[in-house]
Amino acid sequence: MNVTVVHRDAHLLVLSKPPRLPTTHPSGGDCLVRRATALDPDAPHLHASSRLDAEVTGMVTFARTKRANEALRRARREGRYGRLYLALAIAPDAPTLADAWTEAIAMDPADPRRRRAVPPGTADAKASRTHPALRAHVGPLALLALRPQTGRTHQLRVHAAAHGLPLFGDVHYGGEKRLVLPDGRVLTARRTLLHCAALTLPRVEGTGELHLRLPPPPDFARPWTTVGGDPAALDP
Repeated sequence: MNVTVVHRDAHLLVLSKPPRLPTTHPSGGDCLVRRATALDPDAPHLHASSRLDAEVTGMVTFARTKRANEALRRARREGRYGRLYLALAIAPDAPTLADAWTEAIAMDPADPRRRRAVPPGTADAKASRTHPALRAHVGPLALLALRPQTGRTHQLRVHAAAHGLPLFGDVHYGGEKRLVLPDGRVLTARRTLLHCAALTLPRVEGTGELHLRLPPPPDFARPWTTVGGDPAALDP
């Protein structure tokens, strides 16, 4: 559960979140926000501008100043806060992907902790948009590159499942934790295999953009390479 610093400057702190560590904790328990405060106690203003589900790994951005917080909010509104996620989806056949997944995201009436995909414009649902791309397909797994344009709860997991591509390990949305290969070998995923691998952020001072990359951890890479997937495809 080690947390590492991917980037730090006068305005921004970007951390690598390990699996099973929540971004926030309502009762003040161990979480990424608490770790960030310990790692950066001198930050004038530390605010998480994004959140990852507890099982999901990758980069989380913190604003270290109020100026940075406003700059990140503005970048989101203007579509200049870029995020790339890598996902391993269960796909016996190579999928054909639409240019965008646009189902709205609504709360699941049977379980308020879960979400469901509904037609755009549905009452009490939030408009959502994800741009998917197929990196590669090997055996039962598809390596997807997902670029969310909105930031709804469980958006990528729900969108992928709605399009017949549940993520490996995501039992909440139809994903298996165990796959048996034709030769009898068993693949296992102890979590949802989704990883925030690349960020494009505006520079708070000066001009231009900050581009950050973080390859997925071993528990993500292992199933991919076991089925014969090219490790280079995991490069953000």
